[in-house]
Amino acid sequence: MQALSRSSEVAVAKYAWSGRERLGLLRILDNVIVLHAMRWPYEIRDPAELPPPMEVSEEEVEGALALMESMGRDDLEGSEFEDAYTDVMAKIIEAKRESRELPEVPEPEKPGEVLDLMAALTESVQKAKASCGEDADVHELPKKKTAAKKATKKQPAKRAAAKKTTGRKPRSA
Repeated sequence: MQALSRSSEVAVAKYAWSGRERLGLLRILDNVIVLHAMRWPYEIRDPAELPPPMEVSEEEVEGALALMESMGRDDLEGSEFEDAYTDVMAKIIEAKRESRELPEVPEPEKPGEVLDLMAALTESVQKAKASCGEDADVHELPKKKTAAKKATKKQPAKRAAAKKTTGRKPRSA
C-alpha cells in the first residue's frame, strides 16, 4: 500500500468473483486500497454499434428533473436500508462456530396480498367512466370461443417393404 501510494501508480489485478475471473484496478484512496472492477475486452461494446442519441425536448428534461426531485430522499436510514441477510448469516455462522442451536427464523410481518387483476381493471374502468360522467356499468369481457377442431384423417403410412430382388428368375409353378 505504501509503495503504491508513493509511486502514484495503480495496479492491475486478477481476482475471482461469482465464479468468474475478473480484472480489477487497485489504487490508494485515503490510506485504503480501493478495487475498481474492470471489464474484459469482449464485455465492452463498440460505441459505433450503439444507436445514435435520441433528441429530447427541454420539456422532457424538465419533467425528468421534476420526477427525480419528487422521488429523491435525503435520509437513507431505517429498516429498508439495512442488510438483513448479512446480519442473519453472521448469527448462523456464530451459532455453528459455538455449536449452538441455529436462531429461529422470524415469521414475515405481513404476507403478500394476492390481487385479482380483473377486479382491479373493472374498478379502474368504473372510476374512469364515472370521472367522465358516463354510466359506469361494466360488463364482463366475452369469453373467446374455441374453434372446433376439424377431424383430420390420418394418412396410412406407406409401406416401404419393396420386393427383394435376388437377381434370380422367378420359378414357374
